[in-house]
Amino acid sequence: MTEESQKLRIIVADDHPLLRAGVAAVVNAQPDMHVVAQASDGHEAIRLYRSHRPDLVLMDLRMPGLGGVDAISIIVSENPDARILVVTTYKGDVEALRALKAGATGYLLKSSVLDDLTVAIRRVASGRKFVPSEVAAGLADHAVDEELTLREIAVLNSVSHGNSNALVARELAISEETVKSHMRGIMSKLDARDRTHAVSIGIRRGIISG
Repeated sequence: MTEESQKLRIIVADDHPLLRAGVAAVVNAQPDMHVVAQASDGHEAIRLYRSHRPDLVLMDLRMPGLGGVDAISIIVSENPDARILVVTTYKGDVEALRALKAGATGYLLKSSVLDDLTVAIRRVASGRKFVPSEVAAGLADHAVDEELTLREIAVLNSVSHGNSNALVARELAISEETVKSHMRGIMSKLDARDRTHAVSIGIRRGIISG
């Protein structure tokens, strides 16, 4: 067995070339790791996983075409033992929960890459979970919260673009009264003071995109 074959084989999936290169440099500098391929979106990540069968994937969440959560779901459905470490800017509990439910084993913030990337890789590769304390705290804080429905998320997303109730109603083909009812439910579930506060919470928690 060659020295190269004994290393952890890793795929890096991120739509930013400089970040991919930076992560790959950190990984390849380790004596027990090697980047075998790089992907710029979810579709490419799936294709490269099928070709290389790596030990671990470093997966960004928001990429053009197919995003990270959907790519994770597909990879894990085909390979139940796949080990995937999310590497993302977003620390919202809802976004993290989606990724973990899809099958990710770890969740690392890009702001912590230099300090924690190799530790997280080794932990996930060994079959253990890695979730930073600030993300874990968010997950714990909202563990028993009532989730927004898909329709409520659609309403909140439309409101986040500055749309009035009338425009939201037209966009979603529902009545203005239904929009108002959904907004009352959204503000109650998010404990928001008003529409602007609800949008701010939605973005911070990863319920909607900023």
